[in-house]
Amino acid sequence: MENHENNKFLGEEKISKLLFKFSIPCILSLLISSLYNVVDQIFIGNSSLEYLGNAATEVVYPITVIAVAFAWCFGDGTAAYLSLCQGRGDTKNANKAIGNSFVMTLLISIIFLILGFIFKDNLLYLFGASQNSIGLAQDYYEIILAAIPVYMLANSMNGIIRADGSPRFSMAATTIGAVINIILDPLFIFKFDWGIKGAAYATIIGQIASLIISLIYFYKPKTFKLTKESYKIDLGIFKNVVKLGVSTFITQISIVIISLICNIMLAKYGALSKYGADIPIAVIGIAMKVFSIVINIVVGVILGAQPILGYNYGAKNIKRVKETFKKTFLITFIVGLASTFIFELCPEIVINLFGSSESLYMEFAVLTFRLFLMLVTFTCLIKMSSIFFQAVGDPLKSAIVSLSRDILFFVPLVIILPHFWQIKGVLLAAPIADLLGLVVMVGLIRIFFKNLDLEVVPNEHETQYLKESKPGVIITIAREHGTQGKAIGEIVAQKLNIPYYYKEMTALAAKESGLDKEFVADINKKEDILHDLYLTTSPVKYAITAQDKVIKMIAKKGSCVLVGRAADYVLRNNPNIVRIFIYAPREYRIKNIMKMYNDTKEKASKNIEKSDKNRSSYYEMISGKLWGDAKNYDLCINASIGKEKVANLICDYIDNLKK
Repeated sequence: MENHENNKFLGEEKISKLLFKFSIPCILSLLISSLYNVVDQIFIGNSSLEYLGNAATEVVYPITVIAVAFAWCFGDGTAAYLSLCQGRGDTKNANKAIGNSFVMTLLISIIFLILGFIFKDNLLYLFGASQNSIGLAQDYYEIILAAIPVYMLANSMNGIIRADGSPRFSMAATTIGAVINIILDPLFIFKFDWGIKGAAYATIIGQIASLIISLIYFYKPKTFKLTKESYKIDLGIFKNVVKLGVSTFITQISIVIISLICNIMLAKYGALSKYGADIPIAVIGIAMKVFSIVINIVVGVILGAQPILGYNYGAKNIKRVKETFKKTFLITFIVGLASTFIFELCPEIVINLFGSSESLYMEFAVLTFRLFLMLVTFTCLIKMSSIFFQAVGDPLKSAIVSLSRDILFFVPLVIILPHFWQIKGVLLAAPIADLLGLVVMVGLIRIFFKNLDLEVVPNEHETQYLKESKPGVIITIAREHGTQGKAIGEIVAQKLNIPYYYKEMTALAAKESGLDKEFVADINKKEDILHDLYLTTSPVKYAITAQDKVIKMIAKKGSCVLVGRAADYVLRNNPNIVRIFIYAPREYRIKNIMKMYNDTKEKASKNIEKSDKNRSSYYEMISGKLWGDAKNYDLCINASIGKEKVANLICDYIDNLKK
């Protein structure tokens, strides 16, 4: 049971050892990516530009986030699609997805560049530029925007390189770009006296270096090969790419919304205060960059915990799920608490890194760190819990935890509170949102673990599932919900006197993977199978890998009937396979479901719609083909003629093949 042995350490190795092994690379990678945003701020703040320079870069930052939202959407989506294609040996569509991603990224970046220059001043004023900072913002923005195609292409390639099995190369490309930026920043800003333009040039040269290194990789990738054909737009493939990357896009755009509203309110109420409009914008940018370092440590820890959580949740090893959660929670709490002590007791240590001797600037910066980041520990716990829910396959709870804090609470609070407390109201919106977000998080965590305890059942695997057979035909049956396909398969197996496999495949796959039998049984009912299937550390992927192996193992035993589990695709290269698809009119299926499960007509109809949708999605992601398409089967039969007649037709077809 090789697959089980490969993953077994996730269920047996010491949790702290696993966390160290998986989390450290994640933390380092995320911290390196933070450098681009932080380094410019430090050098600009310590130049003659001081806080005005930092204010200028802050109003440009959300615009670059919009650009990277598209790049990551296409890049992560393509990486996901590449992983799916690798699983089914589909090199043609993998190549097309990558080529299409490059073309669309370049096209969007050019559109972005053109619109960015046309609406330059409108965008800068929208994101908080003032009459004092607009000149500097324009200088920085024009250079950064000119290199947007480079920036977007480099970011989109990053995820694809990781998915191709080269995460170190991907990290090296980012690291080298960041190091070049760090080296050139003081040279351009101070030595050449280029000011904010120097910071922008240093940034884009670092990005160009990252892109060149990434391009070198694409000359000799591991699992794909790009040709001219790869770059021809295929909207069907690209739609799947976007579908897989859209969650990344939404996450990034939510950051833009938060930054936009926060900057607008700071500019408005800052102008009414003694601090003016520019100091608050500059300071909040620094606070958010510093906070990003803290949050990236936390995210690195929980991302490292993902494979441990995913595997043990799939195996229903509740004790290890709880232990992993407790350890990541504790680490997150310690990181958050240590940050809070620094921000509350000695914020000047951090603030002085970013320069400026202006007394009002220092006053507002201290106020911001002490108010805005007051409950940073809660923010860290909320982020950690959101990713925890992703790891255990509960994307709805993950979205609720994340969006409740950022969109449901923070956005309204940052608009409402300044009416009562002016500029302080903007700063207080964050800790109040953190507190309310924590309440939501705790409630969902308690519900999750309460339900998890109720799910605990003995995880026993029967041993006698593989049945002896004789050489001959292997019949795979795919069916619409309500056609009685399982019963038909059993009748066929009895008539031909060969083994029948349905639940047996699930049990064997559970034993092979070390996962829970019920978890394996439900993978083709998951609505988010599209997302889970491409994750290397996902228990869904472990289950499907084990399931494929088991189906092939069964087929080696000889003639049999296999129902469901995309067995027709798994055994596509087997010369003895006969692929059957059973369908029926909707009304016939509704009546069957009502009779079998005592459902109402409305409920039966909904169950059919949901079940067929999930089966279709599962089959499409496993095979890349359309479920129920007659071209994919040897025989399609209308089940409304009756179980016995359908079984007889299948047996007659088999008999004719032997003649």
